[in-house]
Amino acid sequence: MSTTFQLDTSTSRANPTPQPMKRLTVPKIRARKADGVTQEPLVMLTAYTARQAQLLDPHCDLLLVGDSLGQVIYGLPSTIPVTMEMMGNHAAAVVRGSYHSVVVVDMPFGSYEASPELAFESAARLLKESGAAAVKLEGGEAMAETVAFLVKRGIPVMGHVGLTPQAVNVLGGYGARGRSDAEAEKIVGDAKALDEAGAFAIVVEGVIEPIAIAVTQAVSCPTIGIGASPKCDGQVLVTDDMLGMFERVPRFVKKYEDVATTISETAARYAAEVRDRSFPGPDQLYQPK
Repeated sequence: MSTTFQLDTSTSRANPTPQPMKRLTVPKIRARKADGVTQEPLVMLTAYTARQAQLLDPHCDLLLVGDSLGQVIYGLPSTIPVTMEMMGNHAAAVVRGSYHSVVVVDMPFGSYEASPELAFESAARLLKESGAAAVKLEGGEAMAETVAFLVKRGIPVMGHVGLTPQAVNVLGGYGARGRSDAEAEKIVGDAKALDEAGAFAIVVEGVIEPIAIAVTQAVSCPTIGIGASPKCDGQVLVTDDMLGMFERVPRFVKKYEDVATTISETAARYAAEVRDRSFPGPDQLYQPK
């Protein structure tokens, strides 16, 4: 028996929405690029939990519930084993924790490739049961028919070209793409096909910079770079990489903090206080009246 993830409207223990605020929409994101120019770059980060979404939401235009959660949250070796249930449950949490950003959810490997009909069934389920606004899928020209099929049926789609992690077994690794003329031409062609099919934005990942610039100039929708170029129409990073939660990160990641060390050092302080019986102290205890 298949299971479903539930859309829960309850609030978390953190602060609720600070004030009534209208959430950004997919058309507004698409409209940020006009006549080939985006005046203000789009800001996107990954989010996997309600609390993470609450902290990131005020600073972002889009929150991506990425299938990178397979590695970041579940410790999986790649994104391949990620399931619909994982994506749906985390997407619902991010929607509950946000009030401003457009929430985009990755379609996991195997949920859309076989046919446009399968893609619609999977995408409709994700959006209905999580409350997210759009889906993201990997692949270029080969997925253009599917993208058009979804868009015509009311499902906004973000594309993804260049280094596509779900195809790691075919690509043979996570190296930068576009170094050969043939590969560069294919990446630009893939982006054009997705744009023409109706994608409202396209992630351009792990490509040499001239290709990222060529893609951005070739399509009418915004491009969102990751390991691409500052000349893309926006940027995205895996939040846990950017925060320094992991020792090893891709070359294109800038570590803005070293949260891993902070967590480790804080846990060490707690452990020491437990062992010397200084925690819990008077401030943490209930005393008789």
